[in-house]
Amino acid sequence: MKELTIAKNDAGQRLDRFLAKAVPLLPASLAQKYIRIKRIKRNNARCQRDDRLEAGDTLQLYINDEFFDTPREENAYLTVAAPKLNIVYEDEHILLVDKRPGVAVHPHDGAEYGRTLIDHVQAYLYQKREWNPRGEQAFTPALCNRIDRNTGGIVIAAKTAEALRVMNQKIKDRELDKRYLAIVEGAPKPARGALKGYLWKDAKKNRVFITDTPQAGAKSCETRYVTLASRNGLSLVECELITGRTHQIRAQFAHSGHPLLGDGKYGKLDKRFDRNYQALYSYKLTFRFATDAGALAYLDGKTFQVAGVDFVQEYFPDVKL
Repeated sequence: MKELTIAKNDAGQRLDRFLAKAVPLLPASLAQKYIRIKRIKRNNARCQRDDRLEAGDTLQLYINDEFFDTPREENAYLTVAAPKLNIVYEDEHILLVDKRPGVAVHPHDGAEYGRTLIDHVQAYLYQKREWNPRGEQAFTPALCNRIDRNTGGIVIAAKTAEALRVMNQKIKDRELDKRYLAIVEGAPKPARGALKGYLWKDAKKNRVFITDTPQAGAKSCETRYVTLASRNGLSLVECELITGRTHQIRAQFAHSGHPLLGDGKYGKLDKRFDRNYQALYSYKLTFRFATDAGALAYLDGKTFQVAGVDFVQEYFPDVKL
């Protein structure tokens, strides 16, 4: 419990507005709940959020010590009162989350404080009491893979230090089979094949470029694909990344003359279709361990898939995934 005394300069404020400034990590909805259940008191008595504070008042705050920390990127999860996660699978070691397009996995340059996927994952585990940040020496729940903000799909979160170590190594050794769905303009020929080339990244423009021949600073890239259906000038394709380069699927299909639907960066925005994000989804994940996986060995051979993909349901509703 911490006790705060109201000074002259703070007098006259509503209780909830004072709390927002005095304890900025405490979400407003959670503060209201704590007032209601008497974990926040005024002069050791029940109070209301719209009470006007007077000089000399004391506030008794029966809340976790973490909320009194200085706000920073590492504790942004505390500002998430109600985590929003589409959970595909969960056990004691890992959490598979279906990230929706438009959500960033990590903050960028301090932006989106409390609104990223990692913030919601950490808030979820903290509120379930599966993670006690003050009881850990170093470990923090972390994401093992990333997906672009405007791409949806399965993201792996490690709930334990061993899971993080093993999963990072498995990803590095390419012992995970990730499949993507995309809608591209036109019909790729052949209907099943591989896109090969060389990719180099312009960090300042946050975009990549594809060439057919080796170039200085470029890395080889390969995407295998199979066309699942075609109609009305569009094709639904399933993709497998043989290499895992930045924006690889988007850039390679655009280079081949079949940009992704809704991808304004690498293609053109077709006015026939109203989409805010590119039609790309990491929809299926299979664990294929070739070496010892320690505590995660039970995952070997298991496949996980999202419940549905919006653009498939909209443009190819007859295709069964």
